[in-house]
Amino acid sequence: MERPTVGREIETAEITRRLATDRSRAEVLILTGDPGTGKSALLDLAIGHARRQGERVLRAVGSESESRLGFAGLHQLLRPVLGELDGLPPRQRSALRTVLGLDETTEAPDGMLVGSAVLTLVSDLAPLLVVVDDAQWIDRASLDVLSFVARRLDGEPVTLLVGVRADAPLPGLDKGYERLELVPLSAEAANRLLDRQPAPPTGRARVRILQEAAGNPLALIEFARAGVARHSGGSGVESPLPLTDRLERIFAEQARFLPEPTRRSLVLLAAADPADAPTASRGLPEAGDQAWVPAERAGLVRQDGVRISFRHPLIRSAVYHAASFEERRQAHLALAALSEEPDRRAWHLAAATTRPDSSVSDALRQTADRARRRGGYAAAAAALERAAELSPRRADRARLLAEAAGLAVLTGQLGWVERLAAEVREHSDDPALISRASLAAGQLMALRRNHAAAFASLTRIAKEAATHSSRVMDALAAAAVVRYYSGEESQRQQLETLLPALPDPTVRDALRAWVQAVSDPHGAGARLTPELPALIAGAKGDAALLTALAVVAWILDQTALAAKTFDEAYDRWQASGALPDGLGSAVGWTYLEQGRWAEARAVAAEIAAVASAAGLDHAEACAQVLDATVLALLGRAAEARRGAERALALVDPLESRSIAASARRALGLAAVAEGDYDTAYAQFRAAFTDDGEPVHYHVSYTVLAELAAAAVRKGRQEDAAALLERAARRLGTGMSARIAALLDRGRALLADPGQAEPYFQAALADDAGEQWPFERAQTLLDHGEWLRRQRRIAEARPLLTTALETFQRLGARPWIERAQSELRAAGIEAAAGVVPGALTELSPQQQQIVRLAARGLTNREIGDRLYLSPRTVGSHLYRVFPKLGITARSQLRDVIEGALPGDHAPAEVRAVLTPRA
Repeated sequence: MERPTVGREIETAEITRRLATDRSRAEVLILTGDPGTGKSALLDLAIGHARRQGERVLRAVGSESESRLGFAGLHQLLRPVLGELDGLPPRQRSALRTVLGLDETTEAPDGMLVGSAVLTLVSDLAPLLVVVDDAQWIDRASLDVLSFVARRLDGEPVTLLVGVRADAPLPGLDKGYERLELVPLSAEAANRLLDRQPAPPTGRARVRILQEAAGNPLALIEFARAGVARHSGGSGVESPLPLTDRLERIFAEQARFLPEPTRRSLVLLAAADPADAPTASRGLPEAGDQAWVPAERAGLVRQDGVRISFRHPLIRSAVYHAASFEERRQAHLALAALSEEPDRRAWHLAAATTRPDSSVSDALRQTADRARRRGGYAAAAAALERAAELSPRRADRARLLAEAAGLAVLTGQLGWVERLAAEVREHSDDPALISRASLAAGQLMALRRNHAAAFASLTRIAKEAATHSSRVMDALAAAAVVRYYSGEESQRQQLETLLPALPDPTVRDALRAWVQAVSDPHGAGARLTPELPALIAGAKGDAALLTALAVVAWILDQTALAAKTFDEAYDRWQASGALPDGLGSAVGWTYLEQGRWAEARAVAAEIAAVASAAGLDHAEACAQVLDATVLALLGRAAEARRGAERALALVDPLESRSIAASARRALGLAAVAEGDYDTAYAQFRAAFTDDGEPVHYHVSYTVLAELAAAAVRKGRQEDAAALLERAARRLGTGMSARIAALLDRGRALLADPGQAEPYFQAALADDAGEQWPFERAQTLLDHGEWLRRQRRIAEARPLLTTALETFQRLGARPWIERAQSELRAAGIEAAAGVVPGALTELSPQQQQIVRLAARGLTNREIGDRLYLSPRTVGSHLYRVFPKLGITARSQLRDVIEGALPGDHAPAEVRAVLTPRA
């Protein structure tokens, strides 16, 4: 690497290390610092180093005005390699071409498919350096793609360097990645930098520059160039101003005295985005023109071949804001006239317009429509908001603002949505528009932690929109989700009160089914369960309705039907929206209950990533507690505790009782995994109030059997039995087959030995219990243990053997060990060294890759399905083969089926049970 910038030797070495030619894994580094601290200089050094090594480099530089153009940053990044898009799989190629504006479509492409396309492209170009500078101005849609790719680079020889201003938000990249903060230079380094200037300052001037610059490299250079220490005041460097403002004043002061043709050219260059450069060049003097000489002499611009650019983003900002409004207006009008790209033309016209103008408003509306079709929801909402400001008619302003609010929901920015909704109320008397905008804010609030406020907002909307069936339905459907999250009983009563007010009986019946299932599953289950198959059959082709019905099936403990419906709706639920849907984690819980634990963890990981990037605390907590539960069942207790505690920290337990009860369940299972039954009992008991009422009307009942098991080991049978019977009375005859089986298991454990068997038999009698393999295996284990203690060894053995096989298939290590212990006591010896299947020890993503590879899919096909690059798929398979004890891809099918042929089968994938003599 070339000589490091002064005072940045450590930072230069850090970056160099991440560009090693033999690197075998991805590197992501976020460079943060105030303006002028040297981020761009370090990124330029990295680019030069990578190119000298023969690596490809992709670079994008954010600009403030371009931040409103959806996927503008991605287009800038990929522009040099657009010719490579033809090598992508068809679905990926189509999605990426659409968001880059190369193809037109009526539907927004799947955001995950776009990310997968970029990931595949990046993998094909590796080894590769990707540089994003001034990321605080990169548009949100491009940032979402970058964060998607960064999370999945894994084994790729790709380095992603991101430069961003200190304290600027960086959605999707602000957590989980190493940061390199550029702090002020030391006094020694600052002096060295001054010594390298063409006219190094001395004496009192030097002292003052060092004081004023406070270690900022750009300030040191520019203060020395401007000779600020010679000014006694009023020169734009007054101490009360922030350093950035002082620097901008210096640049503006330098531009003020330039010749008029030079100033006019500078303003036009400042009004243009980086991507506008070819357009702007048609209205600018050529690089060799004498008009540029004064600006270059003043240190404001630099020439790179035929290209003229500002030496630093602050100079561009200073020149632009120091110009009069009329100068800026003329520059934007000139750029609009020169531009052949309609979206940039629309924004330049908007920047030049100060009063309502229907033609500019229409142009922005069309820009918003194009952005929406590409999936650039933030850009679309911003364009609609500006279109509303320029619309001459009050009614049109309100309509455009309501549309903007609906799209802004998909960015997760609640403050923006609420502000847009408030503006709709200010500009309209139309109840339909007002409720539409307010509904957008309420639906987004449901994914955050303040559920009382969300419920109040949604029910208010339902009351105010009583004559608009669809809006009432949407508001009450979202309110029912909030009721589920909060577990607040008074909310169920309010929902029941509002339902009869719906004017359309058809809508009322459909909505009643949803609201009752979500807010009162035990009361509604008996009536709704028989209707579900027909409702699902009638919803074929409607993914949204199928998903809603799948959620209903899950809540009603129709787990097999829920899983089938989720799979049908989403092809194993590949999320199609930018945000998690209400109760989006229901698919993960469905997979967990059905024994598809790797898929449950994959769902949790995706929801957590999306929710974290959007700042949706409650949605992230849902994902964390789902993952924590699976980890506890796998015996990874410490990780489970961290996840559950993280979930509790993200919410207010009194407003998110579903999270509170689920977290207690996960923490209790983690304690069981470690044999800590005191803690286990305390955690399971915390799912109920002191007087035995459920903390959450749905989740709490799922811990009843676990509570009983922990109580037996701690001598708390009497308390647990009272709580179980109270729960049974409360549920009455409306309980599901699953809850009935859990209650019977709990009763069997708490009963006197001579009275337990009927309860065990009842818990295992219904074949529907096969839907919940782990819970059924627990009952088999308990029953087998009871039979052994009754000296009915022959009857115990098959139950214990079946339980062990299930636990081994799932990888439930603590329960495997207990089942093995019981089998030994029953005279059955498990083969030495039998541990959970090696497959279950892999990460969720690795398990998915192995399963798809076993079905014969190629690396490229697997990558297309799982949104991974083919190289990453191959890297995963290379690493897992030794763990699985195989050497060839053809052996994967045997691993999946649980038995490799011959002596090559490792103990991890065999469950050989041999009776003891």
